[in-house]
Amino acid sequence: MNIEQEIQAKGLTAPRITPADIQANIASEHYFTAADGASGAYRNGGDVHPAGGSPGQQTTQALGLLTFCVLVLRNGFTVTGESACASPENFDAEIGRKIARQNAVSKVWPLMGYALRTELSRPALTEVDAAADVAGTPRPDHPII
Repeated sequence: MNIEQEIQAKGLTAPRITPADIQANIASEHYFTAADGASGAYRNGGDVHPAGGSPGQQTTQALGLLTFCVLVLRNGFTVTGESACASPENFDAEIGRKIARQNAVSKVWPLMGYALRTELSRPALTEVDAAADVAGTPRPDHPII
């Protein structure tokens, strides 16, 4: 049983961030290797090699083993995830993208959790406060409990 199933089975229904919330917050996802990035930078005149020339075959091969995932969230914020493969023989682009995405998603959880906690920590709007807001008058002082 995965964590989400366990939470649901225990009937824990307080506000929280769910996997579905995370997925719904992703506007787009983009994948590339470090070799793709270095190649693009080199083509655009960027200095991507310490000697000032194009990267050698060994460097290009190593950069090809590092996969990035960029998630663009609904509000335009971006989050990245990475996946590096130690052995070129084990490199699989699809697996690299899955791991990079998983690592990016793991960075979205705390961001959304913080936003939810901020929302939950706001005091509830009372009818008296709402009436004062509508009337354009100051809210009455509330005693600190």
